[in-house]
Amino acid sequence: MKRLLLIGAALATLAGPALAQSPTTILNASYDVAREVFAAENEAFVKQHPGVKVDQSHAGTSKQARAIVEGLEADVVTFNQVTDIDFLAKNGFVSPDWQKSFPNNASPFYSFPSFLVRAGNPKNIKDWGDLARDDVKIVFPNPKTSGNARYTYLAATAYAKEAFDNDEAKVEEFVKKIFDNVPVFDTGGRAATTTFVEREIGDVIITFEAETRSIAKEYGTDKFESVVPSVSLLAEFPVAIVDKVADKRGSRDLAKSYLDFLYTEEGQRIAAEFGHRVHDEKVVAEFKDKFPDIRLVKVDDVFGGWKKIQEEHFASGGILDKLYGER
Repeated sequence: MKRLLLIGAALATLAGPALAQSPTTILNASYDVAREVFAAENEAFVKQHPGVKVDQSHAGTSKQARAIVEGLEADVVTFNQVTDIDFLAKNGFVSPDWQKSFPNNASPFYSFPSFLVRAGNPKNIKDWGDLARDDVKIVFPNPKTSGNARYTYLAATAYAKEAFDNDEAKVEEFVKKIFDNVPVFDTGGRAATTTFVEREIGDVIITFEAETRSIAKEYGTDKFESVVPSVSLLAEFPVAIVDKVADKRGSRDLAKSYLDFLYTEEGQRIAAEFGHRVHDEKVVAEFKDKFPDIRLVKVDDVFGGWKKIQEEHFASGGILDKLYGER
């Protein structure tokens, strides 16, 4: 009997430290304008998992991806750009087939570049074509540092491809004119919001629809109006477990539970309440009247996929460099 007690005590001693080392905190590295939605998601997740804590880090997703490679120990990422998770995969931090790990190509919700104008829409801005007018000043962040702005660049390009029947010279001229109409390029989406709302610079801000709705809600529809263009580019918000960090910390199960929660009815409803479009059919029906119809085009259909975009548009010396110039 005494021997059994000793063995039991030894096993408890061995098991105890392992259990104690199981992390109860994870870090979610996310995009710049996602603070509010993930504050709400985290609160709801923690209520279901007492004793757990979710820390947040926010910045442009390209900056976040580089920070993780350089040592930021994020257990999960909730980005707004596929290429930034692919960058992590290329550097061995994320599984190469990460998009198969969660539904909808690992994108729990989505949005698209949309417009927010000042009350009364004094410049009568209705669609992408209005952004190239000489009397319009536009605010959106630096496409070199912001995934948000890269979507704006791609959406404007997609519109121009249709408008000018794929005449590349006219497409580039149109997009360059939009760049020329931006008085200041901030590093991220939230800084651009500050420029437009608090510094009162610009006639229109281009950002994700979710952010335009958030701004109008916070500052008042008597001050700002959302304008949904005739067409825009589907912006999927991909998520992934950072395998290299999660395996090192032993946080994989908690990290997966957290990302799984974003797909639950509760997680989807929270996202919709913050202006994101979701996939859960029940939640979609519940919020149907709050989201206007829009025609969304896809990266694969217009540009041939993210790999081709990276090579042709975003690589050093690519089309973006040519049009953006020295800023």
